[in-house]
Amino acid sequence: MTFGLKILPFAKGDIQDSIRWYNRKQHGLGARFHAEVKQTFEHLKTYPHFQNRYDDVRCIPLNKFPFMVHYTVSVENTQVVVHAVFHTSLHPKLWTGRKGQQ
Repeated sequence: MTFGLKILPFAKGDIQDSIRWYNRKQHGLGARFHAEVKQTFEHLKTYPHFQNRYDDVRCIPLNKFPFMVHYTVSVENTQVVVHAVFHTSLHPKLWTGRKGQQ
């Protein structure tokens, strides 16, 4: 079964901010980060039940960058909802208020 993917605006902002930050560090690094995020999203469409971290929030780490995708799964709607793409050094409480926002 393939799940749909909904990326909330805050998560899109996380991704864009990180792309800009990586591009300031090294030309092209932001594109590599973005490619890995997209690859992780594609994986979630097929295998969304990775790991529960907080209540119904699941997390999956990126392979080469120190980030985790925080998401929920709606089995009824066959949809993965991405709430945040956060650096692993940040405390998860910084984004928990996002969960109720669409």
